Amino acid sequence: MTWSPVAALLVILLPLPSAHAEPHRTGWVYDPAYLTHDAGAGHPESPERLRAIVAHLQKVGLLDELTPIRPTPAPLEWLTTVHSSEYVADVERACREGRTLLDAGDTGICPQSYDVALLAAGGVLSAVDAVMAGSARNAFCAIRPPGHHALKDRAMGFCLFNNVAIGARYAQGKYGLKKVLIVDWDVHHGNGTQAAFYDDPTVLYFSVHRSPFYPGSGAESETGAGPGEGYTVNVPLPASSGDEEYVKAFEEVLKPKALSFRPDLVFISAGFDAHDSDPLGGMKVTTGGYERLTRIVTEIADQCCGGRVVSVLEGGYNTEAVAESVEAHLRVLLNGG
Repeated sequence: MTWSPVAALLVILLPLPSAHAEPHRTGWVYDPAYLTHDAGAGHPESPERLRAIVAHLQKVGLLDELTPIRPTPAPLEWLTTVHSSEYVADVERACREGRTLLDAGDTGICPQSYDVALLAAGGVLSAVDAVMAGSARNAFCAIRPPGHHALKDRAMGFCLFNNVAIGARYAQGKYGLKKVLIVDWDVHHGNGTQAAFYDDPTVLYFSVHRSPFYPGSGAESETGAGPGEGYTVNVPLPASSGDEEYVKAFEEVLKPKALSFRPDLVFISAGFDAHDSDPLGGMKVTTGGYERLTRIVTEIADQCCGGRVVSVLEGGYNTEAVAESVEAHLRVLLNGG
């Protein structure tokens, strides 16, 4: 093979790919097994939520831009950083025995629910692995059942295991992260997540939610206990609050607190039930509002921890609204803020 002077000149002039030039990669955690959890006929937390999200993302061509992350069931050792081993065994027994309700009357189960709940929590752990390894800059977990109401020894609010809380303990335990931020914008207060870290200064829990509303917690006066005092931040909002109120809470309360805390990793409990089309929420957040909230959180992550965000689906019960909101959320994550 011979080289002409022109070819040699082109080699000199054409820029070489930079070893540091890397597109923003967003991980996507999903498994069809998530559809097999059945909370009961007519229950708002139905498989249709995920079907709608996946179908919409396929329609707009966004799935092809995401990096698939394969979920695996969460090991017991990580579940019991948040839940008692007795509770985990009770959940398994109830599902295997074919019971249809767990603890609170709003949390429906079926024989597959225990395995699906393990896979949901494990999906968050897989997302943490991908983000910490750098194979994804950030990740979105399209999982169910949701988690932020689940307490140490009790299921409630459609939730079996507290996926985000388990993910936070996993990130700290496996990767030695000193500080984790959890941003919860579900319309309902994440009482389970708050309880898990109420006396812990290594986890900053921020929640904006409708109040008064289910589950009845999340007052502004609930700020943590002992060494965790000041590391729980609640912004309760009245019914019909919308983009303006949510963005103000993020800009004026979350942002300064988070930037002072300087987390090593950011989780989002991404419930989309404050959407103005949601049948349960009674709030007025728009799809564009979720885009703005996502942008604020990614700006915090960019400044503090190299953009590392793990976002986890919680509520959202209008299938069209949740699908469009997830799209808007993912587009910000894909663009890195």
